[in-house]
Amino acid sequence: MKFAEYDTVILLKDYESEGLKKGDIGAMIMIYTEPNEAYEVEFVDNDGEVKAQIVLLPHEIGRYSK
Repeated sequence: MKFAEYDTVILLKDYESEGLKKGDIGAMIMIYTEPNEAYEVEFVDNDGEVKAQIVLLPHEIGRYSK
């Protein structure tokens, strides 16, 4: 699944070391094509503070829709 910069995505698994849980919502901030397709995603807390910013593979995120 291809994503675009600024897409809203949903996390498909827990990342306990980053304080993230399956179902957390993030924003796509960077797209990488080399050496593999990957996406840098930013997650914020309820106060709008950055909770985590991590690079994820396509199978680790899904397109978010309300």
